[in-house]
Amino acid sequence: MSGTPIDWDPANGGTTSPKAPLTPPNESPAEKEERWRRERSVRLKVDLRLCTIAAILCSLNPLDSGIISSASVTAMLHDLDLDQGNRYSVSILIFTVASVCFQLPATLAVRMLGPRPFFALITCCFGLITMCTAFINTWKQMILMRVLLGVAMSGVYPGIAVLISSWYPREELQLRFAFLQAGQVAIIATGGIANFGLNHLDGHGGLKGWQWMFVAQGLVACTIGIVAYWWIVDFPEFSDKSFRFLTADEAHIAASRIQRDRGDVIPAPFSWPEVFKHFLDPKIYGFAATFFLLNLVSTSLSYFLPIILQSGMGFSTNKAILLAAPPYYYAAIPVLISSRIGDKYCLRGPVILFNSLCLIAGFIMLGFADQVTIRYVGTYLATGAYISNWAALNSYQACNITGQWKRAVTAAAITACNGLGGVAGSFIVRQQEAPRYMTAIWVSISSHIFILFIIGAFSIFFYIANSAQKKGKKVIEGTVRAAESRYKDHADS
Repeated sequence: MSGTPIDWDPANGGTTSPKAPLTPPNESPAEKEERWRRERSVRLKVDLRLCTIAAILCSLNPLDSGIISSASVTAMLHDLDLDQGNRYSVSILIFTVASVCFQLPATLAVRMLGPRPFFALITCCFGLITMCTAFINTWKQMILMRVLLGVAMSGVYPGIAVLISSWYPREELQLRFAFLQAGQVAIIATGGIANFGLNHLDGHGGLKGWQWMFVAQGLVACTIGIVAYWWIVDFPEFSDKSFRFLTADEAHIAASRIQRDRGDVIPAPFSWPEVFKHFLDPKIYGFAATFFLLNLVSTSLSYFLPIILQSGMGFSTNKAILLAAPPYYYAAIPVLISSRIGDKYCLRGPVILFNSLCLIAGFIMLGFADQVTIRYVGTYLATGAYISNWAALNSYQACNITGQWKRAVTAAAITACNGLGGVAGSFIVRQQEAPRYMTAIWVSISSHIFILFIIGAFSIFFYIANSAQKKGKKVIEGTVRAAESRYKDHADS
């Protein structure tokens, strides 16, 4: 990684220049107010620089699903012979398999190479591969493009999750993940509307409508990759090296906030034993299981929603593309509201449980109602719930993990299982089950019943661990500061 890290002195609680304790002793009310003002100013700078570009980068993967799902109700399936057997589902599956295989090394690479070159490179690669997809002629070539796309995008979600969680104290995390999701779903929805317009270019320039979708969004991705090199910021210990970002004093303030919260600003020296030992923590597997179950739903909706609207509800091709966008715009509302509540009260479990119940209700409407309007409203409820839970679950795991390498390992593990959920989710929407798609309905409902059980078990476990912590019998996640935390759903195994 380029640049020199902040020389953090844990005993002193700050950088060696300037040296200052985490919370100055005998701080007067006026001094405390000034410190809070400066911290708020730094936080706003981080929000504007990091959350904005992070939301755009995280939208690339769903944008890809938006392109291929919109194209699936055009001539693409017939042109590439993807309408034979399960070829379309395989093209979705193979993307996820390739992504899962490279997620751990890609996530470690974010830490070792630095966010700026890493995200700029993979975003430009994504754009080039997307553009090349417009000019393929067979389903086998599509499979190859999907493999390359999966490799290129393997580090985006886990890398962004690690970067975001390294910049914010725990009580601010869920709202920041919600900012990501709100920006992401707005971009996805806008991309769906753009696909509606691009499909009307069918025949222009010798290209079909679905080819214009890949060309246009590939060009956009390449542009984002170039801009990302200067826009995205580095990790807190390298923050003063980011392009026109924080001063040295502001970098110290940013690092102090994290050190005061959980004491892991500077990562331990890299070693493979240091990485692999974290797989012994059973919490990681519980978190990973929830992401697997969540992505069963998100994959089935994101890739197949236009098909459900066309084959299941009787809308035309262009209407199906267009009507797939509004549920994503709506999703920005519940994700921001539920995340604000989660951060304010420092409770994630109840928020996740509520969102899961909303999703179950949405799929009941989608699967069992007779009126098309009610079924369409069900897609709003389900989409808003799973997107809200993405932010809540990311915050839930980040609040219960300390240590930079453990964060990287956890992010890679949950994203890999998230991808495996995508593999399963790509096969639960079966064309022969139109218009009800009952396999998808029952699997989606069942997956969130399992999430209810997992989060309930975690909540009981965390309550017991926190009770032991308050009695001085346990130190959570190896940091004494956790014993002073106001967190109610944080515990060490």
